[in-house]
Amino acid sequence: MAIAHCVLEIETEAAICVCNITHQLQALLSTTGIQNGQMLVFSRHTTMALAVNEDEVRLFADIETWLKKLAPPTDSYLHNDLHLRENIPPDEPRNAHAHLMAMLLSYSEVVPVIDGYLGLGTYQSVLLLELDGPRKRTVGCQIMGE
Repeated sequence: MAIAHCVLEIETEAAICVCNITHQLQALLSTTGIQNGQMLVFSRHTTMALAVNEDEVRLFADIETWLKKLAPPTDSYLHNDLHLRENIPPDEPRNAHAHLMAMLLSYSEVVPVIDGYLGLGTYQSVLLLELDGPRKRTVGCQIMGE
């Protein structure tokens, strides 16, 4: 069995946004020569999540609205009391809402690899959910198979 490790770099464009990374993941898979197995896709950040869902702009707006209802960015959070926290950098953001949103979602997804392609369904895409952007982000990938 072959195992390949890759890192995908993404620049997000908004505080909260959804990015379809399926094509970049397929391109990474194509470089490995692995034809059948699975791809683990992993968020390397505590304020970013991953999901398999539909790539549709109005759904993305619904996701943002739903997340903001569950963890409103304007609410008061202890994590945002920066003056009470130790050893934080001077550019530390007030982002407790983003941490809470990420905990509701998932940090990883496993996608089957079938005949050299991601084995996603008709309307499925691998989505990166930025919750504290815009930022440069990295997604870890581990591809296993033969």
